[in-house]
Amino acid sequence: MKKMENTSKTKIKKRLKKKKNPEIVETIVAANKSKTWGKVAGLLAKSRKNYSVVNLDKIDEVSKEGDTIIIVGKVLGSGDIKKKVRVCAVGFSKGAVEKIKKAKGEAVSLLDEINKNVKAEGIKIIK
Repeated sequence: MKKMENTSKTKIKKRLKKKKNPEIVETIVAANKSKTWGKVAGLLAKSRKNYSVVNLDKIDEVSKEGDTIIIVGKVLGSGDIKKKVRVCAVGFSKGAVEKIKKAKGEAVSLLDEINKNVKAEGIKIIK
């Protein structure tokens, strides 16, 4: 797994000007306010081609029951998830949301998680 580097707040602010999606902009601003969410802000501020596309089977493989999983990108519904986990991402496919809910888990937007869990406690970032 590639090591995630911290991006300076100045670089994040510069990159923020290029973003057109208001939800992404709001998420980056919220994440950049907290030092603990700084890595996520840096990843979101980068080009969209660097965002992750993760299938449910990978989430199931790397998570434990009750984990909060952060995906800087989109979650797709390929594979199955058997554990009750909270998955936070920029976007979800319809199939992914259905399968997560079927496993008694939660599919939450990244912005909601940043606002709810300001200290970023108990999160696991999957890239």
